[in-house]
Amino acid sequence: MKINKAVLFVVLAAAVISVVVAFNGTRGESANTAGIFPELEKFTDCLNIIEKNYVEEVPPEKLVEGAIKGMVSVLDPHSSYLTKEGYKEMQISTTGSFGGLGIEIGIRDNLLMVISPIEGTPAFNAGVLPGDRIVRINGKSTADMGLEDAVNLLRGPKGTNVTISIVREKLDSPLELTLTRAIIHIDSVKSQTLEPGYGYVKVRNFQVDTADDIKKALDGMGKLKGLVLDLRYNPGGLLDQAVSVSDLFLDEGLIVYTDGRRPEEKTEYRARKEGTFEGFPMIVLINGGSASAAEIVAGALQDNRRAVVVGVKSFGKASVQTIRPLSDGSALKLTVARYYTPLGRSIQATGIEPDIRVDQKGLSPEEEKEQTFIREKDLKDHLEPRAGGAAKDIQAAPGEPGKNKLLEEDFQLKYGLDLLKSWQVFHSVRKAA
Repeated sequence: MKINKAVLFVVLAAAVISVVVAFNGTRGESANTAGIFPELEKFTDCLNIIEKNYVEEVPPEKLVEGAIKGMVSVLDPHSSYLTKEGYKEMQISTTGSFGGLGIEIGIRDNLLMVISPIEGTPAFNAGVLPGDRIVRINGKSTADMGLEDAVNLLRGPKGTNVTISIVREKLDSPLELTLTRAIIHIDSVKSQTLEPGYGYVKVRNFQVDTADDIKKALDGMGKLKGLVLDLRYNPGGLLDQAVSVSDLFLDEGLIVYTDGRRPEEKTEYRARKEGTFEGFPMIVLINGGSASAAEIVAGALQDNRRAVVVGVKSFGKASVQTIRPLSDGSALKLTVARYYTPLGRSIQATGIEPDIRVDQKGLSPEEEKEQTFIREKDLKDHLEPRAGGAAKDIQAAPGEPGKNKLLEEDFQLKYGLDLLKSWQVFHSVRKAA
């Protein structure tokens, strides 16, 4: 099939102009498209050369799709082109049920990196750690492999196997793991009572029903003396759910605000009095696997002085992505804004600093060496932090820089509970005085 260069140029130019007009029109600006025409001509020249000279005939749609993937690949690591199948997979994953291993992945130095394994999944149970580099999937090298291609290889029907080769610091040779895929139905929230009056809520990710599930859990706990909200190994999820979860614990004030190029991306999200759970202190647990929506919640509760944040520094992803469906069923996942905590902090590539740093104890010396987190700043082409204006209605909170089986095995959780109990003791001392 021959590509008519002149026709293709006109079609591409018209498409670009329509997109620019659509985007700029919302701002009342005139479309400035003059600079794009030389680049479009270069692009069509390349298409024409490939079509005439490449050793085999290549379908035009394959060439254009490859060009789109390449165009998006020069943006930040969270923007991507989704094929029809990839878009469907993304929609499935936000409902909390899909077949796979249960890991959040990113790209660093053109290799797949594990951002965070999801607790209770095959990857987590097999000992996959944040910072692991996946160098092969079923024998296929991941060098220069796109995220969508990697996800397609890792996901699959329940009961089928996939072999991954992992390079990890402190290991002399790659670690090869054969994992059995499972239906990753992520119960977003799990909860229990640690001791009478002291509740524990762990949020694994932020999906469509997370805030409702937390509300149900809290309603079932009765009157609380204190609550530990665990956001460790939480890779994030839906922005609206992060806002709704924060709103459960805040009766007023700013939760988060976003700032992008377009007016609709400049948005403030504020708490409402109705439905607030209050009257008890809170501890929020974070670590290097806490990212995105998890950091929004931690930052909102920290800046509003609603909770003390305990653990180690979080991942540092403070960007907002939106999905733009395309006419053929594919889609663009595009970073459109940065978000800022209520005090105007940009945690992009820096992360949330805990009020009290507490490392996880009880690990073997080998496990302590292995538990190194990959963070946003380590990802290729990550967005740099940008300052935001501090909200005037919040003042900076003072703080430090930077026999339940679960408690016996989790030092950070036990530390959080001890803090809550100390809170009650000192509160009663103040009352007595």
